[in-house]
Amino acid sequence: MVVEAELVKLKKFQDSLRMEDKVIFEDMLNQCRLYASAASSLASPIKEIPLVMSILFAHHKKLAEFEK
Repeated sequence: MVVEAELVKLKKFQDSLRMEDKVIFEDMLNQCRLYASAASSLASPIKEIPLVMSILFAHHKKLAEFEK
């Protein structure tokens, strides 16, 4: 999958984070994986777009839940 391939590229960034930040980062990536199949349907020449859209959607969904 496109999204999963892009997540692999973020491994060095994740490894450079402090331990408490790694946990938060991993949670963000897990949220992204929830929407990976939908994001992969985007026909974008920029490979990072599906990844960013997945993360934005997950965050927006959490925000909407908090607002309720």
